Amino acid sequence: MKILVVDDEMVSREKMKMIMSHFGECDAVESGADAVEMFTKAWNAWSPYDLSSLDVQMPEMSGVEVLNRIRGMEREKNVPESKRVKVVMVTARSDKDTIMTSIQAGCNDYVIKPFDKTVVAKKLAQLGFAVNLF
Repeated sequence: MKILVVDDEMVSREKMKMIMSHFGECDAVESGADAVEMFTKAWNAWSPYDLSSLDVQMPEMSGVEVLNRIRGMEREKNVPESKRVKVVMVTARSDKDTIMTSIQAGCNDYVIKPFDKTVVAKKLAQLGFAVNLF
């Protein structure tokens, strides 16, 4: 499985990368612009990501904006929904508006900070990924 972790906060990014590395090949970037670039490169190489965690609140380009661009790329390439990257939004905000905005943008699930490996593994299992609770 190919995974991209996107978070502007270094501690959260490294923690998520460490957790996700148990499930597959994991890249990590600190900005929305870097995430869009990584997704574009992956698609151009015909090696798209299977899973991504996106921080909702990032400077310059939010996780929701990144998700909108990713879903736009997938629509342009006529990627069937079953083959699209699974996106888990990561947020410190658990308010209804933040969660609904993420879902409407096309995320598959969300994780509230602070998170741990058990929470992430359960979310991945719910998305259909084979996971072991290491």
